[in-house]
Amino acid sequence: MDDVDFLAQEINRRYGSVKRARGCFLYTAKGVRLTDMYQEGGRAILGWGGGAAFTVLKNVLSRGLTGSFCTDFEHRIARAAGGLLFSRRLVYVFRSREEALAAGRAIAPEGTRAWLPWAEGGVRWDSVPCVVVEPPLPWTEGIFLLAVSPADGEGEDAARLRLAPVLADMPGRIRLPAVLAAAVTRSLYDMVAAVQSRGETDWFLYDTVLCSYWKRKGPYLYPTVPEVRYRDFLLHCLNEGLIISPVYGSPSIVPFGADKGVFTALRNNPFSC
Repeated sequence: MDDVDFLAQEINRRYGSVKRARGCFLYTAKGVRLTDMYQEGGRAILGWGGGAAFTVLKNVLSRGLTGSFCTDFEHRIARAAGGLLFSRRLVYVFRSREEALAAGRAIAPEGTRAWLPWAEGGVRWDSVPCVVVEPPLPWTEGIFLLAVSPADGEGEDAARLRLAPVLADMPGRIRLPAVLAAAVTRSLYDMVAAVQSRGETDWFLYDTVLCSYWKRKGPYLYPTVPEVRYRDFLLHCLNEGLIISPVYGSPSIVPFGADKGVFTALRNNPFSC
């Protein structure tokens, strides 16, 4: 059983199945509201509803654009990624982070990074030739975007021709149906807006509780609890109504929009390392 399956089963065992999800909260069959700090590894960092992306998906679905044929959305993803990274981009889709990173390194061995919103150190993403982006949609597991910068003065068609031999034998490339491409595109624009509107004032509010167990970098929480005690800590948090990352090496995330009261139970019943 992997860590994510373990977490899912423990939630179900304590609180029953999840009946509804909204923002950073999950609502269970036993009438309990849980605060989600795992957020699907960051895919649900904009909330579980999908927002405008879900509306776009329904609209495109109603037009029957579910096949593998060419549509305008392939180009719209590239424009949205360009807005996110402040630079012109070509976008290729892969089924895993590892395969997308491998393809990026085949193009730019020293210039490939995984994108992280609110990254510490003020990364100039426009100067990174190849960036792997996970769409901020909780139901797009298995979709990873490789956003590649064309050379200076190079047109899109010329760049694709140049990159074609490099990418031809790279495993893991997939083609998105238009309905998913449309939703992913909208989610990237939503992320652009969130990056501009969210900041330190939204995250430090909870430090008095959270910094007893994590080191915070922006909205990301890296555990200071010893790894050998981490599963015990995860279960302790779950008992107090908090869902944290089940993977020690993957950060939990400050729950945007949650009242400080969601941490009262943990404050009153602290975990002993």
